[in-house]
Order: sequence, then C-alpha cells, then structure tokens
Amino acid sequence: MMTPDTVVPENPDPEIRAALLGLLMTYNESKTGPSGFAPLAVILEDRSSGELIGGLWGRTVYDWLFVEFLFVPENLRGRGLGTTLLRKAEEAAVARGCIGVCLDSFDFNAPGFYRKFGYDVIAALDSPRRGFKRHIFRKFIGTSR
Repeated sequence: MMTPDTVVPENPDPEIRAALLGLLMTYNESKTGPSGFAPLAVILEDRSSGELIGGLWGRTVYDWLFVEFLFVPENLRGRGLGTTLLRKAEEAAVARGCIGVCLDSFDFNAPGFYRKFGYDVIAALDSPRRGFKRHIFRKFIGTSR
C-alpha cells in the first residue's frame, strides 16, 4: 500500500468533518457496538419573526450528552433562558438514556452558572497568553450510573 499524502487545508469544508467522523464512528462501533449518536439542538426563536436568536447545540453518544455550546443573547440574559435551554437538553438526554452531560465554559462565560446546576469541574485548560481558562464540566443525570 502506498503512503498517503498528509494535507492541511486552509479552510476545511464541513463535509470533511462529516467524512472523518463517519470513519471514526464506523471503527469505534466495530469495537463497542452502536454508539447511539444523535445531534441535539434546543433553540431560542424570536416570537415575532421566528428568527433563531440563541440556543444549545450538542450530541448524544455512548450514553452521554456532549454540549458543544450554549448561547443566550446578552440583552436576554438573567431571564432564565439559559436554565431553560440546559434543563430541556438534560431532559432530552435522559429520554435518550444518557447517564451524564459533559460541557465546557470559558471563565469569562458562565462557569458559575453550571456549578449552580450541579456541574463539577473535571479539568481546566489555561491560556496564559490570552489570560483566561476553559473549564470542562461533568454532571451525572438520570437514574443509572
């Protein structure tokens, strides 16, 4: 077999990510059985226009919900919308049979918010040149652990 070329595209297309993920999932599932991979979105829509203005995006896989991001517009913060997004995502994860949630937050975002809802910091990544930290959180949910 020939040695493949190694390429670093300047602006990789999202289709590349999907193709790589497919390769990885096929391999992993050959070792572990079905992963249960499914995307999860909980969105905030403007009532008058129906426009997407915020929300939560993640995926459930191997009995865990991995939250990629949660965003509430600055002018709507403090109204419980972040709580609603997080709770609805947790409920969906429990319904999908998940045992926990993993997410991250920069220290200038909302680490205190996640701690308030029972999330524990399991790791932190320093960015000393930039002056902030990224906290990785975990919370067990559901009844089985």
